[in-house]
Amino acid sequence: MQYLSRAIPVLASLNIDKTVHFYQEKLGFDKLGWKDENYAVIGRDDIEIHFWKCNNKIHPENTSCYVQVTDVENLYKEMQQAEVEHPNGPLKSQPWGMREFAILDEDGNMIKFGEFI
Repeated sequence: MQYLSRAIPVLASLNIDKTVHFYQEKLGFDKLGWKDENYAVIGRDDIEIHFWKCNNKIHPENTSCYVQVTDVENLYKEMQQAEVEHPNGPLKSQPWGMREFAILDEDGNMIKFGEFI
C-alpha cells in the first residue's frame, strides 16, 4: 500500500511579507494560499512552499529544498534574468542523473531545481 503522496517544503522567513513578495516577483509564484504575519503558503505550477516566521537568519541560511522540474534549461534562463542564481549553483549535469541548478532567496534559503537527464 502506498501512504506517501507529496512532500511540501516548509522554509524559514525573516519577514513573511518580503518573502511572499520576492517569490511572487522574482520566482513567478502566482498562487497565494495563505498569508499572515507568521506563516505563508504560496505556489507555482504544481508545487507549494510554506514559510514560517523566524527571527534568526541561521535557520534560512542553513535550509534548502529540491524541486523536480521539466524544461530545466528555460527555467534556468528565467532565474538568471531574475538574478537569483546561487553563486555556486550554475546549471550542470550531475553524476546522479540530474541536470540542476540552485537559487537563493533573500533570506538565504537555497532551492535546487533539477530534471532527470
